[in-house]
Amino acid sequence: MVHHIVMWKFRPEIEEARKPEIKAAMKENLTALVGKVPGLLTAEFVGEPLSSGTHDIALVTTLEKASDIAVYAEHPEHVKAADTYVRPYVTDRACLDYEEMS
Repeated sequence: MVHHIVMWKFRPEIEEARKPEIKAAMKENLTALVGKVPGLLTAEFVGEPLSSGTHDIALVTTLEKASDIAVYAEHPEHVKAADTYVRPYVTDRACLDYEEMS
């Protein structure tokens, strides 16, 4: 099993009042990819991180195997969700992928 964690900060120009609506759309569209993207087992959106964190939002996903990360990245449904609901609003992307050892 492989975990793919992506974190972002909101662009500075995004007004605080818009963030709840943007987060809701991100969560709805990113978590809906489970069952659509081969190999994607789970997707958890983190919209309210603790103040000790360094980023504003995150997506924590679980995939079957490491090669599924590339499938996920290039899948048309993922690209559409990312281009529509994430990329226009974020900056400072950080990513960590790791394989769960049993």
